[in-house]
Parts: sequence; structure tokens; C-alpha cells
Amino acid sequence: MAIIAFPSRPRPMLYQIPSFLLDVIVGLLGGACLLRLYMQYHRVPFGNPLGRFVFAITDWIVLPLRRIVPSVKRWDLASLIAAWLLVLAKFLLLWLLIGNLGRIAALPLVSLVGLLQLAVSGLTALLVVYAVLSWIPGASPMLLDLISRLAEPLVRPFRRFIPLIGGVDLSPLAAIVVLQVIAIVLGNLLVWAYRLGA
Repeated sequence: MAIIAFPSRPRPMLYQIPSFLLDVIVGLLGGACLLRLYMQYHRVPFGNPLGRFVFAITDWIVLPLRRIVPSVKRWDLASLIAAWLLVLAKFLLLWLLIGNLGRIAALPLVSLVGLLQLAVSGLTALLVVYAVLSWIPGASPMLLDLISRLAEPLVRPFRRFIPLIGGVDLSPLAAIVVLQVIAIVLGNLLVWAYRLGA
């Protein structure tokens, strides 16, 4: 997930290392929360290694939130809020690190855009894995079925108007291109949200 290039960083290395570590940690935990939300919405079973892993690393934050934030139909709002809080905590720590609390009013909006960036990055990674697995003859049937169930809702709309070309399905590529365009828009929106708090 992209980070704002803050204009004043007197010690770049002391900022870049914590920024990288926070990106990894929040990317893993926040991404798992979003995956939990996504799997529940599409009714993908959790009785598999991926589902058990998602539960194992997100229960600590999702279950307490679920006591006060109920689900709405198939939307697991506790998982969504958990992911947003993790992103918010990351930006707050980075701003504390560089002493930039003057723009603290922009933090909720910046975190919301950061959450959308995390979601786009996760969906892009999912489609890349889906495309790669489709070309591997010996891929695990269980893994292939799981990834297919997660990726199909993303590529299905594109299959309506993108025919097979030489037997090759280009719908995952089209979906990735659209997601990358959204990522560019979100990157610029993140800078705008940051400047809004000036």
C-alpha cells in the first residue's frame, strides 16, 4: 500500500524502516480482516487452511468489535472496521514519528483512502494468483477451487464482453488493469486528503 511522501523527513532511514515494517504488519493483518469480510460476503467456506489462518490472526480484533458492531446481512462490519482501525493506527504512528500532528484532522479520511488502497492491492494480488494457477496443470484442486471462488466475482463481469482469444481468458488481465487505474486515482486522492488537513 502506498504511503504519502511527506515533504519533511530529517531522518529518511529512521522513517523508511518503521514505515516498511508497518506496511508489512498492517498489510498482513488489515488484509486478513478484509479477506474475512470478502469470504463471508461471498459465502466462501472457512474450513480450509486459508480460512483458518484468517481466523487465527484476526479473531483478536474482530471478535471484540463484533460485540458492539453487528453484521448487516452478509456484511461483516466488524472486520471492515478492524481493517480501518489498523490502517488508522499505522498512519498515526507514522505521523507521530515525524512530528506531523498538525494535520491530525485529516487522519480519518487519509486512513479511509489507505483502506481502499489496501483492498485494491489485495484484490490485485488475488487475481495474479488466480491467473498463475490457471496455467499450472498440477495445482492443488483444493487451492484452485478456493482461489477460483474468491476471484470469479471479480472477473465474471468482464467475461460478458471479453471473448476467449485463442482459448485464453483475458478477463483477469482486464480486471487487473481496472484495479490499477483505481489504485492511481486513490494514490492522488490520498495526497489530496493529506493536504486537506493542512
